[in-house]
Amino acid sequence: MNERAPRRLIWLMAVTAGVVVANNYYNQPLLAEIAADFNASERAAALIATLTQVGYALGLLFLLPLGDMVERRRIISILLVASSAMLVAFGTMGSLHPLMAVGFLVGFSSVVPQFLPPIAARLAPKGQAGRAVGTVMGGLLLGIILSRFVGGVIGGIIGWRVLYLVAAGLMLILLVLLRRSLPVMAPTFQGSYGSLIRSLGSLFLRHRRLRVLASVAALQFGAFAMFWTTIVFHAERSMEGQATLTVGLLALIGAVGVLAAPVAGRLSEKLSADMILTVSGALMLLSFVLMGATGGGMAWIIPAVVLLDLGMQVSHVTSMSQVLQLDPAAGNRMNTIYMVIRFGGAALGTFAGSQAWHFFGWTGVTLLGVAVTLAALIIARSYGFALDPANNHDGTGSRGT
Repeated sequence: MNERAPRRLIWLMAVTAGVVVANNYYNQPLLAEIAADFNASERAAALIATLTQVGYALGLLFLLPLGDMVERRRIISILLVASSAMLVAFGTMGSLHPLMAVGFLVGFSSVVPQFLPPIAARLAPKGQAGRAVGTVMGGLLLGIILSRFVGGVIGGIIGWRVLYLVAAGLMLILLVLLRRSLPVMAPTFQGSYGSLIRSLGSLFLRHRRLRVLASVAALQFGAFAMFWTTIVFHAERSMEGQATLTVGLLALIGAVGVLAAPVAGRLSEKLSADMILTVSGALMLLSFVLMGATGGGMAWIIPAVVLLDLGMQVSHVTSMSQVLQLDPAAGNRMNTIYMVIRFGGAALGTFAGSQAWHFFGWTGVTLLGVAVTLAALIIARSYGFALDPANNHDGTGSRGT
């Protein structure tokens, strides 16, 4: 495969990552509308977002490791068909509780984006794995951010049901494009599915750097999720019926931070992860301090959103690049461990944020955000030496697991 072909494929994977991951986030700016449609409380509607994140985390745990065991183009194709079917079901569901269950399945089946960074690292020209991963992750992160714009603005215009049906069609278009473009990649793991899943535990215990990176990522993504889950309710009270549009526009503003993703991929090859995580973590902490200290006025939330998204993206791209270099032969399983812990943090953050909003309002959300991002920063600083390869004594090479 010539050098231009991998570049085109990497960009296709970046687009795929963004479009598919958006399935997990369309509902967040639409929660108020969904609650109104089903005459449900805000607290009940927020469970849709929580269950979608739980489904995604479990999909990562039980499906993503298959990328080391099953030919990757095949498993990606199957999952895109499943995602399309679940999106159709979500868009046509007639009552709230079945909608929650289908939301879980939407998340469970929408894990294709996490199969792509290891493929990008493998196909990239020599010495460019970091920036290839950064490109794909940039697409994924842009998808997360713009999904809230699409959900808030486009969904507000065409309705949340039509939005999900359009998303289902996009899955089938991506299926055709990827079937034509992805090369056949032989599995790297020989053994049963049970032994594949059991190997996750040994990999987690073996790699201290993985444990530190995953812990920081879980806390940071939890804080990120609690903000985006509750901002729609805060906007509903302060913007008099313009909540969906407001959240969509905030998401679009936050998208400027996605430009940092490719840069972070390059920096991860040159600077220490400790330094990058410290700076990005400080940006996220500052964001919540700014939102809390100013009382949640929209004029101050705008710069806070830019800081929050910028810090989140730089941290995640850096951590992902580090994780994929720890044990390339077990790339999908290493990614599984990191992403399951990270999205477990998002699920907990979504739930904790909704509870903080219910009992303490916007002040409770921002105080919780400060506490969580501060904890992430402390861990990154206290155990930062574990992120330096020279101080890594846990044996980062592959041992045929």
